[in-house]
Amino acid sequence: MKNTLYPSRVRAWFTVSVLMLAYVLSFVDRQILNLLVGPIRQDMDISDTQMSLLMGLSFAIFYTFCGIPLGRIADSKSRRNLLMCGILVWSGMTAACGMAKGYWQFLFCRIGVAAGEASLAPCAYSMISDSFTPERRGTAFSVYSTAIYLGSGVALLLGGVAVHFATSQGDMTLPLIGIVRPWQMVFLILGAIGVVFSLCLLLLREPVRQGVGAGLQLPFSEFVDYLRKNRRTMLCHNLGFACLTFTAYGSSAWIPTFFVRSFDMSVPQVGVIYGSMLAICGSLGLLLGGRLCDWLVKRGHRDAPLRIAILAAVLTLPSNLGYLVDDKNLALVLMAFHVFTVSMPFGVGPLAVQEVVPSPMRGQASALYQFAVTLIGLGIGPTAVALGTDYVFGSDSALGYSLAVVTGISLVLAVVILMAGLRSYRESLERLKSWAPKDPAVVVPGRQVPAADA
Repeated sequence: MKNTLYPSRVRAWFTVSVLMLAYVLSFVDRQILNLLVGPIRQDMDISDTQMSLLMGLSFAIFYTFCGIPLGRIADSKSRRNLLMCGILVWSGMTAACGMAKGYWQFLFCRIGVAAGEASLAPCAYSMISDSFTPERRGTAFSVYSTAIYLGSGVALLLGGVAVHFATSQGDMTLPLIGIVRPWQMVFLILGAIGVVFSLCLLLLREPVRQGVGAGLQLPFSEFVDYLRKNRRTMLCHNLGFACLTFTAYGSSAWIPTFFVRSFDMSVPQVGVIYGSMLAICGSLGLLLGGRLCDWLVKRGHRDAPLRIAILAAVLTLPSNLGYLVDDKNLALVLMAFHVFTVSMPFGVGPLAVQEVVPSPMRGQASALYQFAVTLIGLGIGPTAVALGTDYVFGSDSALGYSLAVVTGISLVLAVVILMAGLRSYRESLERLKSWAPKDPAVVVPGRQVPAADA
């Protein structure tokens, strides 16, 4: 039976657009540090490794551990209202970063940003899944995920402007705050923008929950039991995509610094070039991955998200030569190709999770996926590259070698793990068709929907 409860195309794409802007804002808040390494290190007198903890591990730990309980709330309460509260929290803490007077204060504020941003993925992925039919979800998820690269690009462009501003204007004095460095002003402005943007969430409508088990509120034990029965699928999927995210975060965190150190480029110049590269090449790669996924699904390949991820990893490997060449222009071309190919699977990765779990588990499954990719990708990726530079190669000038080795290993691991999960993923899709709760479930008041998408 065809499910007619999906919203209109206009309403569905409006939902994606607002959620995408929220994702852009979160990535700007998250990634702005990548280009402000120099002035922050100078003002706080910290090392590359300490800086990488601000960019990665400290953020990732709290982002991931807050995601699971927030995902459970998203499966039973208003996703729109939960996300609005999350935006207010992360925007307020972003502004607080601009008032931090030392390393530990800055670290605490970054933890607050992480806690707020943890609400986004469970709410957004679930709302998009409930707004589009299966054969259109790949494109929808990829359009939403272009925010990863649009946000990173905007962060770099904004960071480049901030550094240029620092050299021309110097410090400023604000009422109630006092002396503010230019990089601190960036955080204050971003926080204010986020608070205003949160009001846009009032324009969204909560979509009717769709799919297998829609309308049921399940105990947490049901989710644990489902994970146990599909453990190979979830393990291979989450670890495989975590390795890809490790490559993406590890490289994007240090590529700006790599071009400054290896080719004596200025920070504003790197911000414009690499920021534009992320926004354009990354977005195009994501959209291509989504379109390819929908194309494969229409031809009966329900494991299309994993196939796209394997293809992306294989195509990305040769671009690692860009870290080793001596020609700046060739390095830039290879980095553009790297951004394009490594971005391809990041729209279909969360889609694969949504497709393989019952509707009442989508928020929790999304949070678990984010747990893996954020803890391993964001939490370890930038720090692994920094450790390679500081302790393996022992020189700031060897950053390129560290990038090539660390990301190369993670790409190979991604291919091996994802290929090992292809068969089990197909089996989980079939198993889902006959799924029923193990224990009596409490029906959520409201309208029931058909048991499966069609």
